[in-house]
Amino acid sequence: MAEIVLIRHGETEWSKSGQHTGRTDIPLTRNGRKRAAELEPLLRHRAFGLTLSSPMERARDTAKLAGLTPDGIDDDLVEWDYGAWEGRTTPDIRVELGDPNWVIWDHPIPPGKTPGETTDEVALRCHRVIERCVPVLDAGRDCALIAHGHVLRILTATWLGLHSDAGRLFMLEAGALSSLGFERTQHVITGWNQTPE
Repeated sequence: MAEIVLIRHGETEWSKSGQHTGRTDIPLTRNGRKRAAELEPLLRHRAFGLTLSSPMERARDTAKLAGLTPDGIDDDLVEWDYGAWEGRTTPDIRVELGDPNWVIWDHPIPPGKTPGETTDEVALRCHRVIERCVPVLDAGRDCALIAHGHVLRILTATWLGLHSDAGRLFMLEAGALSSLGFERTQHVITGWNQTPE
């Protein structure tokens, strides 16, 4: 059966350091470019009926290096808007808030240079992406989505019919492939966090 292949962009300086990277357009590191290129052999046997990329440079470059030409740039695939937490690490935020248990999934996003989003707002975008994929999947063709860690995790939760914050359960490395599909008619994960190594 047809699948949605999820491709998280390769490493950036901020993904390496653990900084929340939403709307800041950070390029791939040398290692990120290498990992993205190593995805090409894993993807070359697939003939995608639809390939969509986030508009961010790190996603578009990952697509190109992995041998994919997007059919469209989809703003709905841009990363979660982290508002005031953009560029910040979880340990730094925990110190600032005096909360050693803080995680981004459990707390409101304060506005910063951008307004920030809730996980449910991200899930609405993910739902629109899935709706674009459904006719392609119904025709028996695979879809490829090149995007970012948190948005792809929330998209996975949305695909599975879970609440948006269940994305916390799906760890996803930079430069990794995952896939969503069907067991009969049930939406399932068919592969997760696969890397070239």
